[in-house]
Amino acid sequence: MISLQRSCFLNNTGISGSSSPLSYKLKKLPPASVKVTALGPNKDRNSSVLVENSNPLKEIKDDGSSSVADVDSTSTVAGEDTEDSYDDAAADDQLVTPWSFSVASGYSLLRDPHHNKGLAFNEKERDAYYLRGLLPPTVISQDLQVKKMMHSIRQYQVPLQKYMAMMDLQELNERLFYKLLINNVEELLPVVYTPTVGKACQKYGSIFRRPQGLFISLKEKGKIREVLRNWPQRNIQVIVVTDGERILGLGDLGCQGMGIPIGKLSLYTALGGVRPSACLPVTIDVGTNNEKLLNDEFYIGLRQRRATGQEYAELMHEFMTAVKQIYGEKVLIQFEDFANHNAFDLLAKYSPTHLVFNDDIQGTASVVLAGLVAALKVVGGTLADHRFLFLGAGEAGTGIAELIALEISKQVNMPLKEARKKISLVDSKGLIVKSRIDTLQHFKKPWAHDHEPVKNLVDVVNGIKPTVLIGTSGVGRTFNKEVVEAMSALNEKPIIFSLSNPTSQSECTAEEAYTWSQGRAIFASGSPFDPVEYNGRVFVPGQANNAYIFPGLGLGLIMSGAIRVHDDMLLAASEALAAQVTQENFDKGQIYPPFRNIRKISAHIAADVAAKAYELGLATRQPRPHNLVKYAENCMYDPGYQSYR
Repeated sequence: MISLQRSCFLNNTGISGSSSPLSYKLKKLPPASVKVTALGPNKDRNSSVLVENSNPLKEIKDDGSSSVADVDSTSTVAGEDTEDSYDDAAADDQLVTPWSFSVASGYSLLRDPHHNKGLAFNEKERDAYYLRGLLPPTVISQDLQVKKMMHSIRQYQVPLQKYMAMMDLQELNERLFYKLLINNVEELLPVVYTPTVGKACQKYGSIFRRPQGLFISLKEKGKIREVLRNWPQRNIQVIVVTDGERILGLGDLGCQGMGIPIGKLSLYTALGGVRPSACLPVTIDVGTNNEKLLNDEFYIGLRQRRATGQEYAELMHEFMTAVKQIYGEKVLIQFEDFANHNAFDLLAKYSPTHLVFNDDIQGTASVVLAGLVAALKVVGGTLADHRFLFLGAGEAGTGIAELIALEISKQVNMPLKEARKKISLVDSKGLIVKSRIDTLQHFKKPWAHDHEPVKNLVDVVNGIKPTVLIGTSGVGRTFNKEVVEAMSALNEKPIIFSLSNPTSQSECTAEEAYTWSQGRAIFASGSPFDPVEYNGRVFVPGQANNAYIFPGLGLGLIMSGAIRVHDDMLLAASEALAAQVTQENFDKGQIYPPFRNIRKISAHIAADVAAKAYELGLATRQPRPHNLVKYAENCMYDPGYQSYR
């Protein structure tokens, strides 16, 4: 049994102070015949409404239309076996009453972000849910609400103000937030994620208003299972977790790194179609070494130096164990913005036992590989024909390098050790060479080749003679004019990827790359840059944004019921993304498709990832859907408003 106080919190209606003795038990029903008993505010406030729908995949929209997904009616997307999946099962598949118990008034409904529709409540709903007088008399459509919100957001001149307006909307009207983001993804992606999210994390203590995720600190050691149970949703499919030690290129932001998991999971929903209630943002707070934050009166995290060693490892292991116990084998755990010394160890430790993915290591690698595969259609040759030079040998740089080597090995049947010799890395001490191997961190050692030590980047370029230059250093303006001109002297079409975030940390700008290469560079960056005009031609720089990859990858893992992430899935995601680049894109200098098509792109990535999961025997959802692309599209969350009884 679940008490009223607990059930009110679970449903976020804001009436936990009610004195009603109501309690209820959730029952698991077969998907072919779904019945949802909902107590709602009809003419008799104490009456119950029985809502039936013989096909759980049928969705009834505000316009009265319905659609039935072309999939097996006994198959739903991950988590359908949990008893607490009532909320989304009802909300996504049928005409619903927006509460599962009696309420005092419609006032609570207007403060429930999961069910609030604002001025889009129609006349019938305003009568049924006691909304008369609580709203102005006008009824407007969701599309008009989107238009109005975009007009408001465009009035702000400061990106952080736009970010806060979007977060306010997410807390007020969830479906409108996602509708707005999906319809205006190219304009709003830099607002809700890179680069604005970095500024939001820096100021998170000042702008924090209400919890949007779980904060698990050293104070919760020994009781993390109980903390996870405090989260209102049970049917969790994706967790994004950070410890805040290496946020973008901004360093240790401690507890304030929560902006990253929240932003990533917003993109899982908007770009990959994972239901928002299936997403859980988590910040592991073990302290911070950032003196400024420790002395900031508005800092919201533990005021202590970072825990390390056994204390840190024990907390992380308790978290990983508790997640699997509560949410099961198929919950995807995405590590985000951990420092190098923890990122590689955590991925290596939990990959054999959990469905885990590190976006900084693997997601970045996959999206960069996709850009390189697409770029080859312009410059010619295979990956094995090119030489790669990285500035930066952290988790991003070594992760990309390893995936490139894996793809080369796969394409030309070359031993992985030999494929790695085509890739050179430069760290803060210069070119990584064999004479330094005794002092190198373990993840750098595979890239120590036979070569004399070289410190200066221009000298490395002239010595290695790379065809591809990739920046993951986190240090701005390190690809200076001399470096770009050296690359251009060596190559007719130099490939230059300046990947560090945020914009201030980018190794060079798009304008610098095109100007210094006389319009010959094939350029991509981590943060967005505006189009550049050079000699009468307009270049549209590509953005090697992880948002191309992780939403589709996650959807593919979920819809196949995968239990582990395999490197071949990352290669499949890269190839699927590269295949979406058209000749029209190439003509504009683009090696990535436009973000406005991101849901279609994500569906294709998800389909190829799922296909690889079935091929590798890692998929648990049987039988395999006949058309995986269509199945992926049908699985995606639709933020359109629904009609309430």
